This record gives sequence, structure tokens and C-alpha cells, in this order.
Amino acid sequence: MPHDIDAARPPRWLASAGGAAMFVAPLLALVLIWAIAVPLFGINPRVFPSVAAVGGAAMESIRDGTLIEHIGASLLRVGLGTLIGVVTAVPLGIAMGVSPAVSTFLTPLFRFFSVLAGIAWIPIATLWFGYGFGAIIFVIFNAVFFVVTYNTLLGVSTIPMPLRNAAASLGAGRWALLTEVLLPGALPNIVTGIRTGLGFAWRGLIAAEMIATNVGLGYMLFVARDFYRTEVIILGMIVIGAIWLLIDRLLLVPLERSTIERWGMVRRA
Repeated sequence: MPHDIDAARPPRWLASAGGAAMFVAPLLALVLIWAIAVPLFGINPRVFPSVAAVGGAAMESIRDGTLIEHIGASLLRVGLGTLIGVVTAVPLGIAMGVSPAVSTFLTPLFRFFSVLAGIAWIPIATLWFGYGFGAIIFVIFNAVFFVVTYNTLLGVSTIPMPLRNAAASLGAGRWALLTEVLLPGALPNIVTGIRTGLGFAWRGLIAAEMIATNVGLGYMLFVARDFYRTEVIILGMIVIGAIWLLIDRLLLVPLERSTIERWGMVRRA
């Protein structure tokens, strides 16, 4: 009977293709409505550009290399800021999960600063680091750090004490307890925190680039506004959304799913 059920299922590649088609279909429908509505209602290009105008702006920015330069700068910043945030957040989250005293002391501070994480730090970041790379990295770090720390704390807190005690009774030292019990047990929550924090970081990056730099996707939007180039603004918005969708669907979602299946309570179908 199980063989009959497996035979009735569509191949994995066909299911993936169907899922991708269902995901892309609403976006294509939106582009179609856009292509029809702009000429139909005679919308002023300064208010909202046509599909052809945005396509022309895309080709122009690809030919002169500016779009690639902006994308590269933004990805470098968000990658580095996220890496620094994760590397510092995970050990602190584990320490808070292991030590009730540390957790009790730091939790109010984290609740206070978690609401300020990201965009709210832009003004003071520019005062501390000036207009440039450092200020943007600091904003991204703040967007990631608190979310990942809190999720790591939650992950460690869900590991039952009998499991920890059993590992210790079997001779596990502190390092073995950390690497073989605490970190694997908290990993699903950590990956979820990274996914959430990276979303906050991406939004904070775009906002910071509008103010604190002269290259990047946010800067591209800001400069285009000054010259009333709505086709470049819409192009930038499309690129920002498309890059985030690619990062989320191709990297973060599979990482989260595989981590939960490996270390969490969900079994692979």
C-alpha cells in the first residue's frame, strides 16, 4: 500500500514547478494590470511610469553597470551586518537561556531595545559613525541582534532540564553540552530568528541607504526622486522586492525547513 501511495504522488520536480508557478502567477497578474491600466487611464509618467519605461530604465542601468553596483553594495552591507549580528547574538542568547540570573537581568533591556531595533537607530548611527559604511552596518546589526538573541533564548529554554541532566550524567562536559545538546536544540529557533531579523535588516538597509551613503538600492531610489525619474524608483522597488523574494525562497525557507526537519519536531514527508 505505501508503494501505491508513493506512485500516486507527482514527482518532486513537478510539485516544485507547480509551486513556483503558483507563486509567480500573482506577480505576473499584477504586471499585466499595470501594463493595461497606465495607458488606459493616461497616467502621467511622473506619477507612475509604464512597464516599457521601467524596462528601458532597467536595460540602461544594466548597460552602464550602475544597477549591479547598487545591488552589490546593498548585498555586501546586509550580509556583513547580519553576520556580525548572528555571531554576537547566538552566544548571548545561549548564556541567557542557561543562566536565569543573566536572563532576568537582560530581558527588560532586550524588550526595551527590541522596539528601537533597525530604522530608529539611523539618526544616532550617522552621528557616531558618519555617513557611510559603518552607520549602515550598525543599523543592520541592531535589526538582527535583538531578534536572533531572543529566539536563541527561546530555543535554549525549550530544551528540557532532564535532557541536559542526562547528558551531564553521561559525562558530557560544558563544550559537549553546548555543541551536542544546547546548540542543536536551539537551532530551529535560531534559524527562524535569522530569517525574521534579515527581513528587518533588509528594510533598515534601504532606509539607511537613503540617508547615509552614496551607493546602494536605497540611494538609487532617493536620487531618482530628486530628478522625478519614477521609472527608476519603480525599478528599484521591483529589484528590492525581487532580491528579498529570492533570498527568502531560495535560501532562508529551505534552510529553516531542513533545520526543523533535522533538529526539530517535524519529520520529512
